[in-house]
Amino acid sequence: MRFTPQFLDELRARLPVSEVVGRRVKLKKAGREWKGLSPFQQEKSPSFTVNDEKGFYHDFSSGRHGDIIRFVMETDGVPFVEAVERLASMAGLPLPAVTPDAARQEQRRRTLYDVMDLAAKFFTETLASKIGAKARGYLSDRSLSPQTQLQFRMGYAPGGTRDERFALKEHLGKLGIPVEDMVEAGLLIAGDDIPVPYDRFRDRVMFPILDMRGRVIAFGGRALEKDVPAKYLNSPETPLFHKGHNLYNQAAARAAAHDGASIVVVEGYVDVIAMVTSGFPATVAPLGTALTEDQLALLWKMADEPILCFDGDKAGQRAAYRAADIALPRLAPGKSLRFALLPEGQDPDDLAKSGGRGAIEEVLNAAKPLAEIIWSREIAGGNFATPERRAALDARIKELSNSIRDETVRGYYRRDLIDRLNRMLAPEPAAGNYQRRGGESGQRFQPGRRPTGPARGGDFRGKPGGPPGLRLVGSGPYQAASAQLANSPIMRGQRSALSRREALILQMLINHPWLLHEHLEEIAALELAHPEAHKLRAGIIGAFASDHHHSSDPLEQSEKMRADLLKAGFSDILQRVENAITTGAVWGVKREAGMSDVLSTWQQLVALHRRWHSLLRELKDAELALGEAPTEANDAWLRDVKERLSGADGLEALIEGFGDQTQRI
Repeated sequence: MRFTPQFLDELRARLPVSEVVGRRVKLKKAGREWKGLSPFQQEKSPSFTVNDEKGFYHDFSSGRHGDIIRFVMETDGVPFVEAVERLASMAGLPLPAVTPDAARQEQRRRTLYDVMDLAAKFFTETLASKIGAKARGYLSDRSLSPQTQLQFRMGYAPGGTRDERFALKEHLGKLGIPVEDMVEAGLLIAGDDIPVPYDRFRDRVMFPILDMRGRVIAFGGRALEKDVPAKYLNSPETPLFHKGHNLYNQAAARAAAHDGASIVVVEGYVDVIAMVTSGFPATVAPLGTALTEDQLALLWKMADEPILCFDGDKAGQRAAYRAADIALPRLAPGKSLRFALLPEGQDPDDLAKSGGRGAIEEVLNAAKPLAEIIWSREIAGGNFATPERRAALDARIKELSNSIRDETVRGYYRRDLIDRLNRMLAPEPAAGNYQRRGGESGQRFQPGRRPTGPARGGDFRGKPGGPPGLRLVGSGPYQAASAQLANSPIMRGQRSALSRREALILQMLINHPWLLHEHLEEIAALELAHPEAHKLRAGIIGAFASDHHHSSDPLEQSEKMRADLLKAGFSDILQRVENAITTGAVWGVKREAGMSDVLSTWQQLVALHRRWHSLLRELKDAELALGEAPTEANDAWLRDVKERLSGADGLEALIEGFGDQTQRI
């Protein structure tokens, strides 16, 4: 572990929260706390509080909460390690000692950073000199202005003649840089069969590659001559640079994404520059390779749904499919990709020149979600006229969804792909399958005809999400499975009374209305089984919309919320909510609980609630699949779901441990 708990505690002890926050927010003393305007969103009345005694800040306008480390991460858009290092420098606290070998490696890297920075300055100065005239002409032809060249620290590596093969080597040598350092930094080519090391980059326009802290770690060089083996040449792997772990323009893109810009991934350096200068500052590119797993993880740290922008030709389509395959197993709730395809024959640089920002926006706004890209690939050019081909597509869809590691996302993808398959392969309706409920008695679909009007819908035998107002006529494995599920204790319990989970969720919102600031969309989207839970949630959200709940005192918020609900006629439902909570061990639900306990309990409770519903939905899907096709694979899926669902009562019982320090989910 890089930072021990003891070191982090010492850091927090040395830096009061008000001192760190006060560098960005104008604070005023208010009793034992400090108050100020939110640094996260616009507001007229101060709702941002800082408590040095407790060591945290809380923003009632956005719901954000944390300590000094979290504050630096959120306001500066930096990761944990960098936030700690910045705070340690502010506090004058030496970073923890590392092993002697690690210390030597760190010192070595610092030396190489200096070498790379000197090289970047040399290339920049050379571009501006007489020697760089040809390179400046090339950049001018590409519409890269002097201002843009300075913004991206572009340069020129001389080497048009044999005498210039050592230009960088000689320049750095005069500054006291050993040849060994230049070789290790990837600036020189050396080897047993090379008597004298020489410059790696020669007669090329240079694009410095920066790390997340803005330090030069590598270079990309674009050849000016046409007959060279490699048009683009990147630095080799070095102690500073691993091309699969970095992105071009990553530091500037992270800062822009923190300010709200969308992350866009393109294919080349000049494409990035064209996008940035057209008004898309959070644009990045891989470094001469297809998108890697590490680069994908880096993108997801900057944005939940980056847009991958590929050329519209077949090569661009193949690149999109490769990226989709890399992303699919690693999907997580909220983390995905979108795909934008450019007009065929145009790259972002071409599009920026021909249509400007508007043309690029049109392409990005039409970006497709990952699920659609996956589905389009699987059916592209396919002929599914035979049962065997349809079965092969069905097996492939299951294989794709099963590759997703996250259980919740896997379930949603399985349902989405199966729904797409069912819609595509839906046969003409057959007689006797469905009888309308609430319509003409005995009305049936006619064979060979697709019904029109209200009865339209095709054959939904065994398919989830059949048309409303229809009931299945007949019997079979699907009907038996559905009846078994409908009459199971789990489903009966869901229908008969307000569940303890739902009661706890509602009680938390009543006792801690400030949760709605940050979690409103999440709260509105929660699946609630009981009708009264739906009604009370709507009442809570409606009451919260009142300005009266914007008090900075959590207890006052809770009292006002309860009073508004009673006034709105929810007294009976409130009583049933309290009756449904049969345990007193859930400390985080109680009004007197601290904010950190409330947030922790909320996360645990929502995760448990979602898991419960996810298991129920997957059980339905598994039953339906087995009813349609009684295969070994479907039978194994159903057994697996039942095994996980058999612990449902145990999951419910875990609620007893919420807030109890001896039991955590």
